[in-house]
Amino acid sequence: MAERRDFYEVLGLRPDAASGEIQSAYRKLARTYHPDINKEPEAEERFKQISEAYDVLSDPELRKRYDAIGHDFRRASDGVDAETWARAGTTGTGASSGTGGRVWFDEVGIDLDDHFGDMFGSRGRTTWGPIPGADQEFELELSVDDAYKGVHRWLTVAGPEGTRSVEVTIPPGVADGQRIKLAGQGGQGTRGASAGDLYLVVRIAPHPRYRVEGRDIHVRLPLTPWEAALGIKVAVDTPGGEAKVRVPPGTSSGQRLRVRGRGMPGPLARKGDLYAEVRIMVPSRLTDEERRLFEQLAATSTFDPRNRP
Repeated sequence: MAERRDFYEVLGLRPDAASGEIQSAYRKLARTYHPDINKEPEAEERFKQISEAYDVLSDPELRKRYDAIGHDFRRASDGVDAETWARAGTTGTGASSGTGGRVWFDEVGIDLDDHFGDMFGSRGRTTWGPIPGADQEFELELSVDDAYKGVHRWLTVAGPEGTRSVEVTIPPGVADGQRIKLAGQGGQGTRGASAGDLYLVVRIAPHPRYRVEGRDIHVRLPLTPWEAALGIKVAVDTPGGEAKVRVPPGTSSGQRLRVRGRGMPGPLARKGDLYAEVRIMVPSRLTDEERRLFEQLAATSTFDPRNRP
């Protein structure tokens, strides 16, 4: 007889896996190896292992006994601890074959034909029960404006059952990398089982004017040297409309000017902020008068940006 694999290993889990992880692993593996889907010769045996592992690990009491005793947990009496079972070994216990499909464990008869009949059919006739649909993931690219305002879309999702259209409503203020769950919109289950879930992963496309970081929006703010020196109030376009940015006198290139609450919308009406990044620009060509004034400023000013304290 081949050595039995650890149930956690069968499902690809750690021994401390949460119940949700056990269910998720089972659904994923079952969709891969279910004989109605996978026609490879080893798929049927693999599916039996997966089903057995899930049946035990998904039941809190059975899992507790399995963790304490191992694969012999079905032979141990209720309440026996692992140390006591290990000391007892297999003396006076064990399996002996009887007639038909009945096996005796510690004088308790179990009819294996009846026990496995529900799972694998009656008297050798293989039937497979329902299996839940697999969860699916779909990457959805949005513009900054659509992410800000929200959008209604029809998506074409491909899966093992073919392609299908899914109607979705994206709420205002979704963030880059955010996952949106659409319950029951994933892979279809077999034999009436529930469908999996569809997860939309939002990706915000690059924008020529805006850069989104979390819920904050960054924009470049070009200023003339005199606007930066004297101060000014400037109108800046944002996905939510025009915002006024106050530039204090003496602003230098590279400074970030913050406007609270003018970033991306958020849950519970919390918004991010707008950051205007100053870029001081000079004319590429000077008129005679502009040149005269700059030369006058250069002769008058004592400011030296390369020799600042």
